[in-house]
Amino acid sequence: MSITIKIAENGPLIVQGEFKLVDANGQEVPVKKAALCRCGGSTTKPFCDGTHSKIGFQGASAAVQQSDSIK
Repeated sequence: MSITIKIAENGPLIVQGEFKLVDANGQEVPVKKAALCRCGGSTTKPFCDGTHSKIGFQGASAAVQQSDSIK
């Protein structure tokens, strides 16, 4: 599988490529492209519904390096 995850400035994570999205019950959610919520305000979690723009969400526009202790 090859995927690309793009961080949208003050918006969602845009996931593209060949991937699986599996819910908490282990059921696959059929998607080919997804905008995943980062602000926590979406009513359609884990998907973005545009709430970030209404609540003034300000997210990091670049990924932060993970420490080796988190895997």
